[in-house]
Amino acid sequence: MPGYQLLDSGNFRRLDKLGPYRLIRPSAQAVWSPLAQASEWKKADAEFIRGKHGDGSWKIYNKSLPSEWTINLADSLKMVIRLTDFGHLGVFPEHHQNNHLNASITKRTKTGQSFKLLNLFAYTGAVSLAAASLGAEVVHVDASKTSVSWARENANLYPDQLKIRWIVEDVKKFVSREVRRKSKYHGIVLDPPSFGRGTKGEVWKIEEDLVPLLQQLQELQDEHFSFMQLSAHSPGFTPLALHNLLKPVCPKRGSIHYSEMSVTAKTGGLELPSGACAVFKV
Repeated sequence: MPGYQLLDSGNFRRLDKLGPYRLIRPSAQAVWSPLAQASEWKKADAEFIRGKHGDGSWKIYNKSLPSEWTINLADSLKMVIRLTDFGHLGVFPEHHQNNHLNASITKRTKTGQSFKLLNLFAYTGAVSLAAASLGAEVVHVDASKTSVSWARENANLYPDQLKIRWIVEDVKKFVSREVRRKSKYHGIVLDPPSFGRGTKGEVWKIEEDLVPLLQQLQELQDEHFSFMQLSAHSPGFTPLALHNLLKPVCPKRGSIHYSEMSVTAKTGGLELPSGACAVFKV
């Protein structure tokens, strides 16, 4: 099955192609006019219509559109696609370029050493699967039982048994317990939401909780810690801000790269802003 493409964006919408299907979704960052012809947008199989109160629903144009299907992403990453009630599809393409993480993993695994990765707010598992496919031992943590179940379905698409430990729990609680256990990791990835709730109603607010979480994550770093990736989609959390958050909690022997994440459209090559990212690596 073919993979993912951003075909076009504009007028606060995006036109994605996932496998053989075209889907239109809202995009607050697409403040410009579309570059593709209107006829291209009219080929969409479904469109997510946002409601006045933040809710929404899918309008199906192609009655043959399946309830789910599988696509291949970067590096043959297999993912199950579904139309959710929030307009999400189970993939965030801006997160599927893992060159820095891949290099950190293979640097150790090619010499027979283990690489232990902690993936927090891990959603449907794209990073976990890519890392485990390279030989990393992954701990995948998300408070959403639905997301973790979806991630495990994605893992079932692989013929080999991947070393992934699946955890459905509030991230703050899990990390606090790992600190008490004196657990250590070689790499950490986290993509925190602006707001969220844990498995027992625990509240996450990025403005209040991110700094204390990063301070705790510093205690989980192995002596050979070599990678940390922090991404965000919240107002005010710019690439430079993420750099400044990582700098005091990462070893001084490495470097931090920061940038705006984006996805490039097939038509016209415009880049659709998709959040901010900072990466520490040795």
